[in-house]
Formats: sequence, structure tokens, C-alpha cells
Amino acid sequence: MHRIFQNISLKIILIAILAFVIGWQVGQRDAMLKWVNYRPTVSISNKVPPKETEIDFKLFWDTWDLVSRNFLDKKSIDPNKLFYGAISGMVSALDDPYTVFLLPEQQKTSQEELNGSFEGVGIQLGFSEEKRLTVIAPLESTPAQKAGIKPQDLILKIDDKDTTNMTLPDAVSLIRGLKGTKVTLTILREGESDTRQIGLIRDNIVVKSVEVSFENTESGKNIAVIQLSRFGERTYDEWNAAVSNILSSDATAVVLDLRNNPGGFLEGAVFIASEFLDGGDVVLQENSEGLKTSFKVNRKGKLTKIPTNILINKGSASASEIVAGALQDRKRGLLLGEKSFGKGTIQEAQNLEGGTGIHITVAKWLTPGGRWVNDTQGLEPDIKIDMDINDDTKDPQLEKAIALLE
Repeated sequence: MHRIFQNISLKIILIAILAFVIGWQVGQRDAMLKWVNYRPTVSISNKVPPKETEIDFKLFWDTWDLVSRNFLDKKSIDPNKLFYGAISGMVSALDDPYTVFLLPEQQKTSQEELNGSFEGVGIQLGFSEEKRLTVIAPLESTPAQKAGIKPQDLILKIDDKDTTNMTLPDAVSLIRGLKGTKVTLTILREGESDTRQIGLIRDNIVVKSVEVSFENTESGKNIAVIQLSRFGERTYDEWNAAVSNILSSDATAVVLDLRNNPGGFLEGAVFIASEFLDGGDVVLQENSEGLKTSFKVNRKGKLTKIPTNILINKGSASASEIVAGALQDRKRGLLLGEKSFGKGTIQEAQNLEGGTGIHITVAKWLTPGGRWVNDTQGLEPDIKIDMDINDDTKDPQLEKAIALLE
């Protein structure tokens, strides 16, 4: 009897094993059939790559299909998000922090900034040589400037988010926000070893491109001080109004203040430099093939004969460096202050479908003398003058510029 039960038990075990094997094989066959017959749940159009691109996109679409099929949380699979993420990854693979793909909200923010009106704290952002998120300049009379944010402060955290490898659009999106809300920045200042946490309350930021004031010296001269804070869509009209004011005031000299000017439109830089230069080159543009294109004075300037000095500092970048470099190379005036930021590349902004956009680094720019001021190079002032960080009531850079014009 015992042997009979043993035989029966053995048969049961064998049957169970056989059933498991058959079930496993059927399951595998069923899974394979499902995978072979799988189709994405979204409709994909325009899969064909450009004719000049010889790359097999099978891996991309296989990965898309695998993620769509296997990812645990199906509700979080947003085809548009995957699509935009793929484009962002492609652009970031270029390893250029100024070449970025902009989501619709980021594109809107970028255009608002160039228009000169937005909600935020008033910081122009860039990257250090080590590609860390950096303050190019705080804008005048904004929460950032009032809280003591300085040019070239490294931003290590935005609230609790580490900025390592963070893109420029993502950083802007985190710092911008509704008026009255708070954002906390963890910064590391040049020459310091300890970080600082600075809380900022967002506000409406309305940036005026140009402001002009007048200094009456002891010798009786009337010197105009033009503060050019950015190159945006309002710059042309505001600049023309300022120049008209200067001409009607019988000013004997001009100080062009480009400190903390983070840049803007290339065309704006050529427009401003043309006010002071009598013909000739303003800037040279060099493309990826080494071909140089000259941007020359494009109008008859009204300030070509008036003595001029130019102020720069660590917050002078991009288009403001183009103007300062042109005036320095053309011997049109002295540069005073500190070495500039050093952003020697040109980005082309394009609108894309669905409200998205892209900024692409298309060229580098050179001064009329052929200098490239990118990264640590910057523009060296003819006369170096440091600001007194312990006394905000004095401006030795402006004072020296005026004294030399006397």
C-alpha cells in the first residue's frame, strides 16, 4: 500500500511539473505574440528622419514602445512629455548650456523677459566656466538686487533642488513665479567658503533699458551718464529718447554705463555701438566653418564726436561686451571697472510648433580686433577699479570715469 501511494505521489508531482512547464511555455508564447503584435497606444506621424541623417531610429521607437508597454504607472505616461523629453535630451547632448529646447511655458517666459516685463526676482542667469549656474547680474531695483545678490554668485540650490546639471530654462522656471510668493536661493560667493541662503519675495519686474542722468562737475562741464541695463525690444525707443535728451542738454561728454548689463539682441548691440562710431566694424561673427561675417556701423550716429568713457563689470555680458569691445578696439573711449563676464557666443532663437522654441548657439563673436572673450577671458578694462563692497554709497568707477572726462 505504501508503494502504491508513492507511485501516485510521484505521478502527481510529474503531472504538476508538466503542467507548470506547459503553462510557462504557453505564457511565454502568449507574451511573445502580444509583443510581436504590440502597437503604441498613440498615433505617431512623421517618423522618417531628414534625408541627410543616416541613423537607424529603431532603437528609439523600440524604447518608446517598451516604456509605453512595461512602465508601472500607466497614468503618468504622457506622450507629449516623452516627446519633449526626447528633444530636450538630444539638445542637451550637445553639452552647451546656452543651446536649449524650450517648453511652451519656458518659451513664453523667455519672450516676456525680452519684452521687459515679468514676475520674478530680477536675476539674469548664465553659467560659470565649470558650467555651474551663475548670476550674470541682478537687475536694477529688483528683489534680487535689494537682497544683495551679486554678479558671479553661484546658485547651488533653488529651494531644495540642487542645480548641478540643471538647464537654464529649468532654473528660470523654478525662480520665476507669482508676485508675493517666496523662493530661497543657496549661493556661494566668489572668495568665500561658506554658502548663504537668501530668501526672495517675487514681484512684478518691469525693466527699463535706458536711463540718463547728468553730472555737473566743478569745472562747469555737464556730463551725461547713460545707464544701459539690457538689450530688449524697448531699447531702441528708450535709447533714442535718451540721446535726444543729451543733445538738448548741451552735454560735453558721456559715460556709457554697461555694468550689470547681461546682454540681449545682437542687432541691439550694433545699433548702440553705431551711435558712437563713424563707420567700420562693430563685431565679427564666426560660424562653425570658420567663416567670418562683419557687422558694420549701420546708421549715422549722433554721439560720434563727443568724448566717451565706458563702465563694465563682472555682470557685463554678451551684447554689452560687444559694444564695450567695439568701442575699446576702435579707440573710441576707455573701459573702466572690472573684467567682464565673458560670454562670446551668439544664440539664434526660433519659434517651433506647439508654442515651443529653441535657442541654438550658431556662432561665436569677435571684437573688431579679432578677440574672443569667452569664459575666463572677458574684456579687460583699460583702468581697473574695484568697488568697495563695504560702502554702497560711493561709486569709485563712475567717479573716475567722470574725472577723466573733465
